[in-house]
Amino acid sequence: MDKIDDILRKFPKRKVSLLPTPFHRLDSISDIVGCSIYIKRDDLTGFALSGNKTRKFDFLIADALLKGCDTIIGIGANQSNFCRILSGVGAKYGLSVHLILNGKKPDKPTGNLLLDHMLGATIHHIDTTDPDVRMEEAERVRDQLQSRGKNVYFLPPGGSIPVGALGYVAAFGELMDDFKKHNLKIDKIIHASSSAGTQAGLVVGQSIANWHGKVVGMSVDVPKTLLEENAYELAVETAKLLTVDVRKDLIITDDSYIGEGYGKRTPECEEAVSLFARKEGIFLDYVYTGKAAAGLLDYCHSGKISPDENVVFIHTGGNIELFE
Repeated sequence: MDKIDDILRKFPKRKVSLLPTPFHRLDSISDIVGCSIYIKRDDLTGFALSGNKTRKFDFLIADALLKGCDTIIGIGANQSNFCRILSGVGAKYGLSVHLILNGKKPDKPTGNLLLDHMLGATIHHIDTTDPDVRMEEAERVRDQLQSRGKNVYFLPPGGSIPVGALGYVAAFGELMDDFKKHNLKIDKIIHASSSAGTQAGLVVGQSIANWHGKVVGMSVDVPKTLLEENAYELAVETAKLLTVDVRKDLIITDDSYIGEGYGKRTPECEEAVSLFARKEGIFLDYVYTGKAAAGLLDYCHSGKISPDENVVFIHTGGNIELFE
């Protein structure tokens, strides 16, 4: 969308992602649930096995290079998709990568952790999921690196800072182009939400485009009230970068599909993953997209999405989780 592109033009950007990603209708699932569902394939962004985080790094790595950084620190779980993409970006652009990963160090790395090693990242394991302890370790590593003369770019979980959220402001413009190309009136956009960067970027893009549908973030781990606070705070900071406004009522989340917590499968999630695979040939994961798809399907079955509505599901990637 030209208006969004014009606003973003002043920000440095590198082409980490292969864009635009595919957009198409899920014909079989739409027939099954009685709603018209389209999918935005951000599982096909084309870098380091893809996912939504590559869009964030289009802007984050440009910012890091502009600031003369030679090292990046990232924070996440052992199987963090964000840290996988970060490791790939560091390898491509010649920056050292240090990852602070919570959870017990496995005897043998698998999934994303295996790929982090292959991409040359330095891994710092901490045997806890306490976010405060994790941040303390990240700050200790940062201070140690800076004392050795390193110029460090420090990123929180998910790369969810305003510069990173610009990736999904841009993605919203791409979605508007998709809608126009297919001559569609879309009523809702549904996606998995956790660290809030994707959601914050989308609603800022929505504000710029003056789009009147709803963006719904299906929480995979964070209670609704806290996720909405986090998403709105990040959206406001992102909007300030762009000198635009964003309304709080645009932040819509649903925490009904979390189950017992982050990474814990639910029967509805398993059913959604199976349905997408067997009816569309599309793989979801059990941590993020499976839970978001469970919410999407339940919305169709319960009438929260009516048969005359058009809905977009953003596939944010994460399929590596299937190989853990």
